[in-house]
Amino acid sequence: MTTSLQRLSQVLWQQRELLEGLHYALEVEQLILATGRTRWLLRAALDVESVLESMRKTEVLRAVAADEAAAALGLAPNPSLTELASRAQEPWSEMLGDHRAALLLTMQSITELADANRELITSGYRSARETLLALGEATEGYAADGSAVVSASGGPVRVDRTF
Repeated sequence: MTTSLQRLSQVLWQQRELLEGLHYALEVEQLILATGRTRWLLRAALDVESVLESMRKTEVLRAVAADEAAAALGLAPNPSLTELASRAQEPWSEMLGDHRAALLLTMQSITELADANRELITSGYRSARETLLALGEATEGYAADGSAVVSASGGPVRVDRTF
């Protein structure tokens, strides 16, 4: 039983570290979005995706370790951390509870950060679209045949490019 709980705790630590890495990557992405200097935006998005891919792999390890711990504790497969913590003896009960609390807190922070990033991206898109409309032409979407549907704002706009 101790071995399965130890393995689960190790995987939970890996998940916590990955979540911290995701938080960092999202903060970098937010800083890039907030400054409007989008040169590194694709790189930041790829960093986020890389951490998410690692998290998907670690989630499989966590599910296996949780099922092994559940079997050792006499629980059904796919248990929650709360169920495992309530059945485990000390110090495992407290450790699993601590993991659960830390994971929930980090996930809440990541969700808020991701929502803020989404708003920044939407705002940037709107700004670019308004600029294109002000110049006289913008793509509103695409037709069934794949061609762009263009919106004209009432005629050509003359742009003075001299300074």
